[in-house]
Amino acid sequence: MAMRFAPSPIPETEPPRDCPRCPRLVAFREELRAEYPDWWNAPVNAFGDRDAWLAIIGLAPGKHGANRTGRPFTGDHAGVLLFDTLAKFGLATGTYRATPEDDLALTGAIVINAVKCLPPQNKPTPEEIRTCRPFLEGQAAALPNARVFVALGQIAHQSAVKTLGGRLPKAKFGHLAEHRMPDGRLLLDSYHCSRYNQNTGRLTPEMFEAVFARALELKDLS
Repeated sequence: MAMRFAPSPIPETEPPRDCPRCPRLVAFREELRAEYPDWWNAPVNAFGDRDAWLAIIGLAPGKHGANRTGRPFTGDHAGVLLFDTLAKFGLATGTYRATPEDDLALTGAIVINAVKCLPPQNKPTPEEIRTCRPFLEGQAAALPNARVFVALGQIAHQSAVKTLGGRLPKAKFGHLAEHRMPDGRLLLDSYHCSRYNQNTGRLTPEMFEAVFARALELKDLS
């Protein structure tokens, strides 16, 4: 049976399924479509609440995660910590089962990516990050209630700062670092919840929970 893929809560902001903007990513996508025809293998949609106050910015789809399932952080190790943490803070309902066919839903939160398509070795080039930024900008603009943003990792941080009108020299990345953007929105940084960061102890569940506890505090200050 074919997998059921999750629709975007902000479909008007999504790139086309065959987005042609990044030649290297297009070539990789075509390879994977031939090898894994039942996978999503396309730009990954946003996931969550269109009326969210909190927007979480990830890096890019994982090969066996979002690129396979079509839903951010779904199907690989990073999603377990992310969605468990969101549930703990009342930002997710249902049960995460690593498939878009589960009943997981986000309430007050939405996940968007700095880069929409899977990059080889999970490493987009600076040009690919710049080329995809208009989609991030469009999604941030489509979320008028999102006053707090959480960037997962340094690449997401850099794209978020530029998207929100800030300046990187004044907004340096660091876990739990906070940055007020020119229009008043708040950006909070976290190490990425990747398997590598979890396995090496760079990011512990307690450290990750601290990010969302602080986000809830910032909600009342924004």
